[in-house]
Amino acid sequence: MKHRNSHLLVGYWSRIRRGREVPDQSDIDPRAIKRMLSHVFILEAGEPARASYRLAGTWLCDRFGFELKGTSFLATWDAQSHNPLALLLKQSLALRQPVCMSSIGSTASCSMIEMETVLAPLSFGQEAPSRFLGIMQILGDAGAHMGNPIAFQRLAGSKLIQEDEPFSEGPPPPAPPVLPQTARSHPKAPHLRLVVSREKPAGVHFEMDDDMRKLIAALQISPKLSLLR
Repeated sequence: MKHRNSHLLVGYWSRIRRGREVPDQSDIDPRAIKRMLSHVFILEAGEPARASYRLAGTWLCDRFGFELKGTSFLATWDAQSHNPLALLLKQSLALRQPVCMSSIGSTASCSMIEMETVLAPLSFGQEAPSRFLGIMQILGDAGAHMGNPIAFQRLAGSKLIQEDEPFSEGPPPPAPPVLPQTARSHPKAPHLRLVVSREKPAGVHFEMDDDMRKLIAALQISPKLSLLR
């Protein structure tokens, strides 16, 4: 895996398994992967050759130029890739292991884009996995396609993922958070900070974007918190 978010998604998938072979779809908390939601999707793959999108983030729909929900997963790949992809999905479900796929995307203007897709098996109210939690991203310069929709992808390589696979390369980690203005260093003791006292902790407003609302609806869960305390 090359993209940092691919590693983050597999790490999250591994954590929510809690000792099981695969997690259930109901274990997914959209808030835990909020920053990746626009690239995230869920596949229905009871029949791998007919896998379809149950949900797809806004970034993905924008990149392909149409709403992916309800469409075939294989429809955005060239015909040469269909059989290998169906076999990969079947193998991933059978072995209960995520799979990473590298591909070359092409736009109508013939621009070529390197892409990475990760699929992690999910169960859905039963023991055997039949769905995937997935993420798809462009590697390198995301502006290379000049905003043109991706016409199709061609499978270039694949690999079943081991949980301890080292991170290879990708975007740098985010900058450390800036301290809030209410925390100030004491002039005579730089290691001490003056913190404003409150009778009770202030709530943090939690805004849900379209991707989070769609994922919550697809997972059939209720957004219990509008404020995180």
